[in-house]
Amino acid sequence: MTVSSSPTGPEQAPEQLREFLSGDARRIAPLLLGSVLRHSSHEGTVAIRITELEAYMGPGDSLHPDPGSHTFRGPTPRNAPMFGPAGHLYVYFTYGMHYCANLVCGPAGAASAVLLRAGEVVEGQHLAHVRRPTSKSPVDLASGPARLATALALTTADSGRDALAEPFELQLPAVPAPVYSSGPRVGVAGDGGSTDYPWRFWLPGDPTVSRYKAVKVRQAKTGANMNIE
Repeated sequence: MTVSSSPTGPEQAPEQLREFLSGDARRIAPLLLGSVLRHSSHEGTVAIRITELEAYMGPGDSLHPDPGSHTFRGPTPRNAPMFGPAGHLYVYFTYGMHYCANLVCGPAGAASAVLLRAGEVVEGQHLAHVRRPTSKSPVDLASGPARLATALALTTADSGRDALAEPFELQLPAVPAPVYSSGPRVGVAGDGGSTDYPWRFWLPGDPTVSRYKAVKVRQAKTGANMNIE
């Protein structure tokens, strides 16, 4: 697929970025490919260029029901940030060992987000290696949502925080990716993982993009979205 429209580049002010992110997550996701998310802490700064994302929409009774979304059965304390303002983080803990990070999209009250699935560490590579000592190469430092969240030191303590304000920074690409690929989301159970929901977007040929893996049928649970591979 080709990108037909583009937001303005990285000079945009936070409120302009928030207005852009308040649109449809399925349209926004491919335009975020190539954007850079930066997180600074007392340890230092790590920045990741996003190469793969997945869009997730709303509850079963919404205008855009998504059986693969954490919000499908409605709001809970856990998924509350997805119902909040665009540009904030939704970070969840899964399988008792991994964090995964999402960027909230859409207008407040209309739950949607993009899962940050993979990227390239473009700043703070040494610190990212310290956080991910099992990484075998720079390519796999943030190849997968759990790896990406670890490299950026994101946990559930960051859920609900504004990704457009310090200590975070989001820079959109000056020019959107001229070509991108799309397909079913990785490891999503039930209908939400079918070809009816081709809401995974990635930069074709980029070595940091994670491998596609469908969920195993015996593990399927409706609304158990956002696989961590």
